[in-house]
Amino acid sequence: MNEMEDRWLSITEICKYLGVSNDTVYKWIDKHGMPAHRMGRLWKFKKDEVDEWVKAGGAAEPAETDKKRKE
Repeated sequence: MNEMEDRWLSITEICKYLGVSNDTVYKWIDKHGMPAHRMGRLWKFKKDEVDEWVKAGGAAEPAETDKKRKE
């Protein structure tokens, strides 16, 4: 296991890794159950947990939302 997979990642690091904004990650934590751990005032992430969540479709928008956006 390399260093990135074994340690806690910050919000900045997980955003860079996923290629999304802070706002998107906060929305995923709140609305989509993204695996995140609160340490004091900070959110921390384990890369392997986030990878599993993404593979399971956790970051996908519901189909109903996609239909509304296209209209």
